[in-house]
Amino acid sequence: MIRRDRLFHDLTLDYYQPPQPKPGKQVFVYFRCGQGDAGRITLIYDSEVASDEVEMKIHHSEDGFDYYLAKGIVPKTSGIVHYYFRIESEGETLYYDQRGAGETVPDKFKFRMIPNFYTPDWAKGAVMYQIFVDRFRNGDPDNDVLTDEYNYVGGKSIQVTNWNQYPDPDADIREFYGGDLQGVLDKLDYLKDLGIEVIYFNPLFVSPSSHKYDTQDYDHIDPHFGKIVSDKGNLLTNSYSNKDATRYIDRVTNKKNLEASDELFAKVVSEAHKRGIRVILDGVFNHCGSFNKWMDKESIYENAKGYEKGAYVSKDSPYHDYFGFSGGNWPYNNNYEGWWGYDTLPKLNYEGSKKLEDYIIEIGKKWVSAPYFADGWRLDVAADLGHSEDYNHSFWRRFRKAVKEANPDALILAEHYGSAHNWLVGGEWDSVMNYDAFMEPLTYFLTGMEKHSDGYHGEFIGNVDRFWDCMLGAAAENFSHPSLLVAMNELSNHDHSRFLTRTNHVVGRCGTRGHKAAEEGVSKAIMRQAVVVQMTWPGAPTIYYGDEAGVCGFTDPDNRRTYPWGTEDQEMIRFHKEMIHLHKTSVELKTGSLVRLDAGEGILAYGRFNRISATIVVINTKDYLTVSEISLAPLGIPEEARLVRVMESGPKGFKTDALTYSVKNGKLVRAYGADSAVVLQYSRITAVNEESFWSTNFFRM
Repeated sequence: MIRRDRLFHDLTLDYYQPPQPKPGKQVFVYFRCGQGDAGRITLIYDSEVASDEVEMKIHHSEDGFDYYLAKGIVPKTSGIVHYYFRIESEGETLYYDQRGAGETVPDKFKFRMIPNFYTPDWAKGAVMYQIFVDRFRNGDPDNDVLTDEYNYVGGKSIQVTNWNQYPDPDADIREFYGGDLQGVLDKLDYLKDLGIEVIYFNPLFVSPSSHKYDTQDYDHIDPHFGKIVSDKGNLLTNSYSNKDATRYIDRVTNKKNLEASDELFAKVVSEAHKRGIRVILDGVFNHCGSFNKWMDKESIYENAKGYEKGAYVSKDSPYHDYFGFSGGNWPYNNNYEGWWGYDTLPKLNYEGSKKLEDYIIEIGKKWVSAPYFADGWRLDVAADLGHSEDYNHSFWRRFRKAVKEANPDALILAEHYGSAHNWLVGGEWDSVMNYDAFMEPLTYFLTGMEKHSDGYHGEFIGNVDRFWDCMLGAAAENFSHPSLLVAMNELSNHDHSRFLTRTNHVVGRCGTRGHKAAEEGVSKAIMRQAVVVQMTWPGAPTIYYGDEAGVCGFTDPDNRRTYPWGTEDQEMIRFHKEMIHLHKTSVELKTGSLVRLDAGEGILAYGRFNRISATIVVINTKDYLTVSEISLAPLGIPEEARLVRVMESGPKGFKTDALTYSVKNGKLVRAYGADSAVVLQYSRITAVNEESFWSTNFFRM
């Protein structure tokens, strides 16, 4: 009889070597089964150039397991290699794919390897921190956007002087709290102490909005985030025409301001690098903004020194083909294509302008090169770029090639909902913001809430099968292993409600429910459960600024509240530090294997492991104490072993003092409190060393 819980393979280093093989090179594939269980194990693969079956041979046996090996040559041609395993014993045949063991021949869940596809090693499992700059910290009041500085989307700019004021759902796009790059620079040591390894910045380039997804100038950092050296002109006190916004025009078009701001960004990156922190930029390349110097609908650049006429201003503009016009007359032609019909977001017309494509490719290279040295890009609505799928893929192939040539270690992540398979087969994106295989399933499992707080499904809470199927299904659809390990695993971000708010099960938004409703009845215990999963799941755990300090908020703009300097939830910060430290010091949590463990209804249990160590995570979603017996056989550890509890969280707080538990006959029996999260660890080295020590050392009386 084949013991299914002892069968295992994935694409981690213990089972697939090398983990990112080059075309034409030899690869070693290992498969684990219970000792003596299999009569024959066969590796079955297919690619663009060949399909075959390879009978595996026993390589070695250890701790009650047999490890089989097959050797092969990676195809020299591009394309995906799919494979699975057939395990045969007396009268029994099983197949093994990403779902585990089954009796049917695998289809879409086959393992896949992509020759010549690599993701940066530094990003695998890296702890990231997303900063929405205007709301993080005001380090330089002299660069603050002023009230009446300019006019945008139905009103004039507003300088918010109360840092703790809630965002206005009707005016947030033109509300500014003053956060800037100097504020980030001032708090780099805080981020280092927290354990952050990567900063992901929401857009930094010149833009009239607080979110800056309506780029005005891709060539420069916004002086309101950077430095304002020249500050001439007038506010719009008696006008609504931005032609009269001479103070704003000087601030964002004066080369002295732009160059000083770029220099400050270079300093931020340099100082971050000194602290071991990488920096990722947000690239909004599908569309720009109506203020953009190429369009210039607001006449910001029309009379500015050193700038060409925009496509809105003049038919003869050198940027005319950058946009799609449908008739109309110049000057001031409003008949251009806007993304989703928004005239404030002109869609860029790549198919109509090779010059535009070349320009954006150069922007991609510029910011990851000297003197800035950013470490990669997060790409906004990346699948929307262009007007056809064929062009979209051709653009991202060129973008990747150019960026990786400029900085071979650069990371390229994309914002994407739904299947990203076609962009993650090599040659385009490294990975995605992991909504489908992390944020959504985990949110439903722990809170029952939709990620915008727009709906509640209580029946999803504690449904382990649904959670696992969603996580595994979306991961198998989207990721090869190099992509999975760098996927951005977020609980919250600038587009969705704060996770802590979702724990209160309140459906709504701040415009209908009010801001206070986002803070009432929240559960810190459930928030800690989510952080435990975030820090122990494959991928790059990404903290949205302020989540670690207990910030609440409905979906945008309420999720863009300011960081609460001086009133932080210090216990939540300490908890994040502990979990981040655990993640960073446990190799298996960065690059190890993942396996589901059976702990019973309402209890999620899984293990991350390699051949040396293992981490076991148990999440009890029930509102009462539960005793569970968990078989640890899938982890490949000895049947008699010792585990150390390194973290336990519940409604009353969390504990990190070490407690030891014994594994007997391969099973762990333990009680788990209501809404608890428990992390236990096993180390083969520690066990051997301690046993060896006490066998040769004793006290003489």
